[in-house]
Amino acid sequence: MKNNLKVERAIHNMTQADLAECIGVSRQTINAMEKNKYVPSTVLSLKIAKRFKKPVESIFFLEDDD
Repeated sequence: MKNNLKVERAIHNMTQADLAECIGVSRQTINAMEKNKYVPSTVLSLKIAKRFKKPVESIFFLEDDD
């Protein structure tokens, strides 16, 4: 699964630490998600989408090989 997390953070002028604090995870978790090394749970995905006021599908998306 790929994501636009880094782009969304930039649009909202947020650091990894800022986003992590907002949704209750570590900065390392945000970093791992941005590098596609960690697939977030449904609940975490929904929290992120809610924070950016966007549908989950506009932030997280599957690739053909997923």
